[in-house]
Amino acid sequence: MDPESGSPTRDSRLMFCRSSLILAYQSFGVVYGDLSTSPIYVFHNTFSGRLRLHEEDDEIFGVFSLVFWTLTLIPLCKYIVFVLGADDNGEGGTFALYSLLCRRARVGLLSSSCCGPEDHRSARDAGVLGRDTTSSSVMREFFDKHLSSRIALLLVVLLGTSMVVGDGVLTPSMSVLSAVYGIKIKATGLHENYAVFITCLILVGLFALQHFGTHRVGFLFAPILLAWLLCISAVGMYNVIRWNPRILRALSPYYVYNLFKKTRRDGWVSLGGIVLCITGAEAMFADLGHFSQLSIRLAFTGIVYPCLIVAYMGEAAYLSKHKEDLQRSFYQAIPGLAVITVMFITTCLMFLVIVMVWKQHVLAALAFLIVFGSFELLYLSACVTKVHKGGWLPLLISALVLAVMCIWHYGTFKKQSYESQNKISLDTILSLGPNLGINRVPGVGLIYTNVLSGIPPMFSHFVTNFPAFHQVLIFVTFQNLTVPRVSAKQRFSVSRIGPPEFRLYRCVVKFGYKDARMDAHSFESNLIETVAEFLLRHSDNCDSRNSGVEHNLRVEEATRLQNGVEAKPSKKTVRFRVGRYSKEMEELEEAREAGLAYMMGNTCVLARETSSFVKKFVLNVAYGFLKRNCRSQSSDLGVPHTSLIEVGMVYRV
Repeated sequence: MDPESGSPTRDSRLMFCRSSLILAYQSFGVVYGDLSTSPIYVFHNTFSGRLRLHEEDDEIFGVFSLVFWTLTLIPLCKYIVFVLGADDNGEGGTFALYSLLCRRARVGLLSSSCCGPEDHRSARDAGVLGRDTTSSSVMREFFDKHLSSRIALLLVVLLGTSMVVGDGVLTPSMSVLSAVYGIKIKATGLHENYAVFITCLILVGLFALQHFGTHRVGFLFAPILLAWLLCISAVGMYNVIRWNPRILRALSPYYVYNLFKKTRRDGWVSLGGIVLCITGAEAMFADLGHFSQLSIRLAFTGIVYPCLIVAYMGEAAYLSKHKEDLQRSFYQAIPGLAVITVMFITTCLMFLVIVMVWKQHVLAALAFLIVFGSFELLYLSACVTKVHKGGWLPLLISALVLAVMCIWHYGTFKKQSYESQNKISLDTILSLGPNLGINRVPGVGLIYTNVLSGIPPMFSHFVTNFPAFHQVLIFVTFQNLTVPRVSAKQRFSVSRIGPPEFRLYRCVVKFGYKDARMDAHSFESNLIETVAEFLLRHSDNCDSRNSGVEHNLRVEEATRLQNGVEAKPSKKTVRFRVGRYSKEMEELEEAREAGLAYMMGNTCVLARETSSFVKKFVLNVAYGFLKRNCRSQSSDLGVPHTSLIEVGMVYRV
């Protein structure tokens, strides 16, 4: 940036262009794998059903026209033009849209304290956020008034996330197996079992490379995907010129109308195969956090989109002269149903974002919903007819994932509600006196709790059975915000509990949903340093206040001397107040050198005896099973076992 004018300099523009091109290059190896390999199986799967009874030029041209307009409307117009602009501070995906709605429109189930402070908004967001329109106000009031609407919105988001997981289980194997079967067609001596074995080896190799990170994986696979796209586009161009240049006419939407006119219901059912051409399109938005809007747009519009169109065009031109190859379907693909469901959910969430976040007129949001939603619902209806042929598998996986997320959310909510309702008031602690009624031992005690105010019931349970605790106590609460990342300056928020002589502090540690947790050593250092900075700030404030007090005292002394009244020394009181913080700092340092201990609750959430059978099953059986088989908080935070104190409690909810 030019420091005088504030405009970007030539060097900064060059650096920005260079970084965008590098990110665009990397995105080929991460984002476009599924989308680029879809030409392998789209035509074969489309004509594998009842549409094989209509293998004339008009039908082949109509299928290509459908593919062309599907790629144009959904990946190009919907995602590249609109959806990428709804990022959450650079992050994309279903949860990013929900995060925007929770933080900007307050339509989530989370409390306002968990939605992120105003200073997390970027400068761009401040420009986008304007005054509420009539439509946004009405919709906001509707969500505020009806709790069921917010629950339904969360379930829709969880459904979309579970669908992504269900699709992610099947799509890689489908793409790789299709590619290997394509080799099998040419290498006729290759047995089917060998093809499956080769596919398994490739998949294991692909997943083994994931731990190297997006940067290295992108650079490794980008040249492979680029070579693939350039090859299929070159072959497609050759096929158009060699076999049927008339295929260019199929760019007209008239051929789509003509296809449905001739095939009727058979054409509608075939949409379950055509939708495979947009498999992986959602990744352009979901993987946005690894790249940037500009890099995704450059890669897709500059190379991926034109290469795919030419490849499909060439395949249609070839098949129009070799109709017998339509029956050589080397892979009957599972109708990729989860994909189109996630896309429709994204469209619905975008409707809310346009009205409530972007503050646009409701008619603009309705136009977006009608244009893209009706197109996706048409594909979704065709995919539903094939559920019994294999589409049930991603639905089953998605249902299991959704059930796990809902049960975990319900059990955690009940646990936190119990802790909030049974927390100890601060007055109870203050009534115990300076020593808190227990013996204080050297060291720092970190007490992990979900309670943001008051004292957690775990602490009361512990001191009742073991009346001794550390010299310095810090109640630590992790707060997950609906923002991607929290800056280091805003990570820790420290406050004091009770009088200074109690040496009780509360520290709220904020994390975004993309933030990585710190290791135990780094966390200890940052936490203690933050508490020390808190004491120093109060010491500085006290010094500034006391300097004014000292000046006033000197003026009073001079006035009294002038009036013949003996002045009483008052500086000792000021010095005593300033020295109080030095003593706290010394005790904090001594306690740190003595060692740190971590206290965490090991709670068992059980339904009351009077609860219904469903509630008992969900909490006692399902939630209990999930909790026993999940990583403990101490393992997740890397807490050393030698410093860990676990307090067992049973919550009857």
